[in-house]
Amino acid sequence: MTSHAAPAEPSGAFAGLLNALPVSAATFIVTLYGDVISPRGGEVWTGNILETLATVGISESRVRTALSRLVAAGQLEGTREGRRSYYRLTQRAAGAFSAAARLIYAPVEPAPMRAWHLVALPDENREAAARILARHRFGFLSPHLAVLPDRGASLPRLPGCLFSAATDDGRLGDLLAAAWQLSALSGRMRCFIEHFEPWDSGDVPHDAALGLRLLLVHAYRELALRDPLLPPPFLPPDWPGPGARALFARLYCALSPAAETIVSAHFMSRSGPLRPDRKRLERRLDDLV
Repeated sequence: MTSHAAPAEPSGAFAGLLNALPVSAATFIVTLYGDVISPRGGEVWTGNILETLATVGISESRVRTALSRLVAAGQLEGTREGRRSYYRLTQRAAGAFSAAARLIYAPVEPAPMRAWHLVALPDENREAAARILARHRFGFLSPHLAVLPDRGASLPRLPGCLFSAATDDGRLGDLLAAAWQLSALSGRMRCFIEHFEPWDSGDVPHDAALGLRLLLVHAYRELALRDPLLPPPFLPPDWPGPGARALFARLYCALSPAAETIVSAHFMSRSGPLRPDRKRLERRLDDLV
């Protein structure tokens, strides 16, 4: 199928990790684009997608079905050149990927909280508005009122009426715990730490580095996109968020040299080998340190 060496099939401890953290083809393709392809122009040869997903045990038929669905959903667009096909991010998807990356690869220490963003949801199309707000990590104090810490970052245009409120001394703790379902989120963070902490020793085979880094990002993305990064007075005791974020940062930085070597050696677009936006990637690593 290709003149490039295909990555190894999952085995050993890596296979055990995959059994504990099963992934779907479509969501893992999204992870691949967000972590690897988007910082390199957004386009890649189909063979690279097939080979990379094989490293996490996903078959070619599942990958091709997932690619078709992502095209139908307006996230990818395909192009043929000779006997090869390539997929690139649509403009709409590229914007969404950039917004998610800002949360996933953000500095381990978040900016200080200044106030609360509050949004009163409209009665009309309230469920659709709630889905949009949830994608921006808002929690829900009630079906009609969403909340998010204000850390100075600009917000996109949001449905409903946006206003601000001053910070509280911690008496909102129970309400906020329910708004973000912090107990369940804490459990998922602890599972993340349990599954990835054994890899923190740095003993990772070179050919498994890219697959493991992608699996790391895939597992952490759900946490990063849900964690409201509340200040300590508003969090339950023994909150595992900082530990999960620090573990992600250490492993991502440790795996990146070998992972980047694999990408540079094998990944192709129509214009040739994928060339990274080095400043962008260096900034990502610097933020994680």
